[in-house]
Amino acid sequence: QVQLVESGGGLVQAGGSLRLSCTASGSTFSTYKVGWFRQGPGKEREFVAVISRSGGPTYYTDSVKGRFTISRDNAKNTVYLQMNSLKPEDTAVYYCAGAQRILSRGYDSNGEYDYWGPGTQVTVSS
Repeated sequence: QVQLVESGGGLVQAGGSLRLSCTASGSTFSTYKVGWFRQGPGKEREFVAVISRSGGPTYYTDSVKGRFTISRDNAKNTVYLQMNSLKPEDTAVYYCAGAQRILSRGYDSNGEYDYWGPGTQVTVSS
């Protein structure tokens, strides 16, 4: 079992950057694929990005490609989401999620993940 905690959210102007961190407890973090999801006001939670257990394959939703980068440091039990060129439509609560499975089809589904953090608010002003 793993516990996840997000940090790094805040208020930023459009065009700015933020780096979110997802820190995990436990010694088996390297066996978990980790995804980032977000839920904007009045919207359903949606997939943003995912990274494999080794940090190799990564996938992004189309709206963030070229702007967001997911990475991980297994020695620090942490996954990062670097967000550049932020837009007001990126405003949301951002969640990280983990699953102790290989990265495969279905990685963009909420149901694919077993563990979730409490979320961190990102607000982008215009």
